[in-house]
Amino acid sequence: MSTPSSRAGDRLVRVGAIVFLVGALSTLATMAPLFLGTDPLPSIAWSLCMLMGVGFLIAAAGVVRSARAASPKR
Repeated sequence: MSTPSSRAGDRLVRVGAIVFLVGALSTLATMAPLFLGTDPLPSIAWSLCMLMGVGFLIAAAGVVRSARAASPKR
């Protein structure tokens, strides 16, 4: 059995997706007290929401890296 070879940028896309999901979960956790009428979470929880954007940028960098590796060399 052969294993598929990992292309350039695949690891960046996976890491970016994980970071994005952590940011999305923290966004849900941060917004829940607003709808439930409880005390808001501390500011560190609001800061973790920024991980969504960071994860998106990491994944986009992986896609660009994969595209550059797949393009024909001049």
